[in-house]
Amino acid sequence: MAVRIRMKMMGRKHRPFFRICAVDSRNPRDGRVLEELGTYDPMVSETDARALLKSDRIEYWLGVGAQPSMKVKTLIKKYGTEGTHTAAQAAAREKLAMPRIVPDPGTPAYVPPVPGSEPEPAPAAAVAEAEAEAPTAESTEEAAAE
Repeated sequence: MAVRIRMKMMGRKHRPFFRICAVDSRNPRDGRVLEELGTYDPMVSETDARALLKSDRIEYWLGVGAQPSMKVKTLIKKYGTEGTHTAAQAAAREKLAMPRIVPDPGTPAYVPPVPGSEPEPAPAAAVAEAEAEAPTAESTEEAAAE
């Protein structure tokens, strides 16, 4: 039986996700697998955090004669046991695990009133200004006496 290490496509439209699997070469791309050896998510923002491999199992399958596909061969070279990008992968995974810092939006410039609710009370300065302009009871009596 000829064993290949290749990607099995998962996910949905416009959101690809791949599992790296050991497969009998005669099986279809998304068919039955012998063993799942890792994942590859091309939608992850950090390039070095996209692949996650089980290096010990990949080494086993390569040791018994499994042939990797071209893309999987590249991933093994970069992120395998003695990969060229393993340190960058660890740093990228740590960065993704950190909580995201969201800036404070501040206070809104305008909040529209809710329909059916009572109007907001006027500010104190506007009330004092309105009282100063309104005629008082004494001034109305003086105007009536004239």
